[in-house]
Amino acid sequence: MHLSPRYKWFIVGVFLAFMLLHQADKLLIGQVLTDIQRDFQIDDAQAGAIGTGALVVAAIFYPLWGYLYDRYARARLLALASFIWGVTTALSAIAPNFGSFLATRASTGVDDASYPGLYSLVADYFGPKTRGRVFGLLQLTAPLGFVLSLVLVLALDPLIGWRNIFLLTGGLGLVVGLFIFFGVRDLPRGRAEPELENLPEIAAHRFDWVAARSLLKKRALLPMFVQGFFGVFPLNVITFWFFTYLERERGFESDVIFPIMAGAVLAMSVGAFFAGWLGDRLFQRTPRGRLLVSTTGVMTSTVLLFITLSLPPDTTPLIFGIMLALTALFVLFSGSNVAATIQDITQPEVRSTALSVQYFVENIGAASAPLLVGALSNSMGLSSAILLICVVTYVLCGVFLVIAVLRVPADVAEMRALMRERARESQGLASGAAAGD
Repeated sequence: MHLSPRYKWFIVGVFLAFMLLHQADKLLIGQVLTDIQRDFQIDDAQAGAIGTGALVVAAIFYPLWGYLYDRYARARLLALASFIWGVTTALSAIAPNFGSFLATRASTGVDDASYPGLYSLVADYFGPKTRGRVFGLLQLTAPLGFVLSLVLVLALDPLIGWRNIFLLTGGLGLVVGLFIFFGVRDLPRGRAEPELENLPEIAAHRFDWVAARSLLKKRALLPMFVQGFFGVFPLNVITFWFFTYLERERGFESDVIFPIMAGAVLAMSVGAFFAGWLGDRLFQRTPRGRLLVSTTGVMTSTVLLFITLSLPPDTTPLIFGIMLALTALFVLFSGSNVAATIQDITQPEVRSTALSVQYFVENIGAASAPLLVGALSNSMGLSSAILLICVVTYVLCGVFLVIAVLRVPADVAEMRALMRERARESQGLASGAAAGD
């Protein structure tokens, strides 16, 4: 199947729109948390439960989405996820009390768990040489989604209120779902692998439990799963609580917060794409390349985050903003490279499953992050709670990434050998078909 470069980048554009708007919808909660606390008369611990609820639901649904993506058409399932996003967000917007809001907002975690199939499908459009930078481009949607959510709140919250903003983003989810349903084609699994990309016919391999169990034999997967448990704590803490932190602990006004956060998000965006590009380049030199980039990012951001959050309360917004931007530059170094590494070492028919396990473990860890910070904030203050949770979990994340770096070459070698075997199988099918003709 020939795919024009124009169509491939159209697919990237559609997925960028899906992830950008979805991330903005997901991250809105942190921008309007003060309004929600005021309207429902809830404290920090109850507010933290809002973020935790959605993460718990997402964790539950990751294995299911992974299984479905590896069995059925991924594009259709992504369209379904976009529709679910629209409906659940709209329901949370009209919730009359805190109990119903907590339940409906938790239900948005169903579509939050839908990304493994998207990355699996992108991996069949783009091979290992460019996969990391495309994943890095998609990772831009997290920081840019944060900016978009902030812009929506600053522009619309005084005019229409937080409920109508959620109705707007939910409606956009339905629109994006239509684009995916009618515009995105599925591809044979493994089509972009170097051994298979030029073959006229590829032997079909779909999810089976033998292939799924073989994931347990991957040497680098277990430490990557464990680092994921700790690695997303800081990002979830910061996206959920940081707006409140800047208002309450730093005393910054909205007109100061926006340029500070805009600078941090710009730096994070540059870092995400650069990390994917650098991972691609180093992976061509050594199978450890992507994870070396990830490890460097985690270790550097740990030190910089500690310095930034430890700045005295009277630090000027300019100095604080510069330090925050330097920290943000390294925050997303691991995301695209870990996802690309999982594609590099797992069979195409279980890639969604493998990535869903990664995200399941991440959400199990991250689910407690907003609630834990909220509970600690009541006793030790929000600033100390954020600092403690972020630094400790980042250090643990770095330790397990180092273990994965040591183990990954053998997994990459096994994957390439398997793809060569499948290429011979596919060539045999093509020869048999030609002989039949």
